[in-house]
Amino acid sequence: MSGGGVRCWGNNEVGQLGDGTSIDRSTPPTTDVLTGVQAIAAGDDHTCVLMSTTGVRCWGGNWKGQLGDGTSIDHSTPPTTDVLTGVQAIAAGGEHTCALMSTGGVRCWGFNNVGQLGDGTSINRSTPPATNVLTGVQAIAAGYDHTCALMSTGGVRCWGFNDFGQLGDGTTTKRSTPPTTDVLTGVKTNGNL
Repeated sequence: MSGGGVRCWGNNEVGQLGDGTSIDRSTPPTTDVLTGVQAIAAGDDHTCVLMSTTGVRCWGGNWKGQLGDGTSIDHSTPPTTDVLTGVQAIAAGGEHTCALMSTGGVRCWGFNNVGQLGDGTSINRSTPPATNVLTGVQAIAAGYDHTCALMSTGGVRCWGFNDFGQLGDGTTTKRSTPPTTDVLTGVKTNGNL
């Protein structure tokens, strides 16, 4: 909402609407589930927000740790504490979440079966990492099981699942770390990739 409130509707099987229930909603609610929010991202079955204080909070499905709270327990209401601070943008994929740090670094957590976290492994993470997998980034986006970054130079780099060529590198080979070269240059954004 324009005042920083969050209202969600649709499928609510694992609490992704944040209203404390698992009841689906076919219309927007009349009350906020959280206030003080500056940005929001929705994954397959989880929801994350960037608070106006630069902190990240997530709720909903958590079977692969995508909420970042150190557990695999679903939550049907927004948490009262941040899982990461110093963030300027967020992105939610299928079952993973990524944060663009205020320093231009990228950190991801949750499901990592095809390297979508970019840490060189296929190990799931239930908490945000303490180090960046890529720096010099100005925007991020997360697909179902891949992640892309818009570099501050205007280049695009992607990693994770690539069976359909979504990484743009001319192959169908998955990649568990961000590439060191751009697949496209001259890209600009208005804040979203």
